Amino acid sequence: MNIVLLEPQAAAPETWTICSRRQVQHLHQHLNIKTGDTLKVGIRNGERYLTEIVALNDNTVQVRPLKQEQLPDKLPVTLIVAMPRPKVLRRLIMDSVTLGVEKIILLHSYRVDKSYWQTPFLQQIESYVTLGLEQAGDTIAPAVEIHKRFKPFVEDILPGLISAQQPAYVAHPYSEQAMPSSIVHPCTVIIGPEGGFIPYEIELLTQNGCQAVHLGQRIIRTETVIPYVLGRLFSGI
Repeated sequence: MNIVLLEPQAAAPETWTICSRRQVQHLHQHLNIKTGDTLKVGIRNGERYLTEIVALNDNTVQVRPLKQEQLPDKLPVTLIVAMPRPKVLRRLIMDSVTLGVEKIILLHSYRVDKSYWQTPFLQQIESYVTLGLEQAGDTIAPAVEIHKRFKPFVEDILPGLISAQQPAYVAHPYSEQAMPSSIVHPCTVIIGPEGGFIPYEIELLTQNGCQAVHLGQRIIRTETVIPYVLGRLFSGI
């Protein structure tokens, strides 16, 4: 936890109280906080501050803001991912948020097991987003969307995300074109399921404006390919 996230306040008080049991325990156990220490605190979807601890006990920590700090920049990318295995979903959301993705879309495809959509992990996405923000020291949560029908999404929604200034790249190991690197423009990145998109899906994606691109000779797991792709595309940022 590199920042403590608080919910927006109705007014701007002189002090803020951290009362989340998870956050307070972390501060005591891992940071060994004491009165007078400084602490980074952010208002969810708001500003980030350097604060001073003015009072604390086993259940709450009270801080007062000292100065406003700059938020880390976002990556100008919409990440579309075929719904992964439930155990991968948590890491995928946390890592994508930590890396600064602006928008995350979970999508169904032929090789996605329908049981994945029944996982209780989907009800916990908000908490995974919070953990990713805390890791990055960010306060601005990305938009997260869920689309359970592949064809309607690709034909009706995806074209609206694509333009000459914002291309869409679908990772496909059998494409002849390599994924670009060190780009300076916004883009959409589409990652398939563990078994990959079927030929019909690749064809539908390319017919609706996507560029199929490969990442080399190796086929990479979903949770590994996302940081790799984002690092490759935005290595100049």
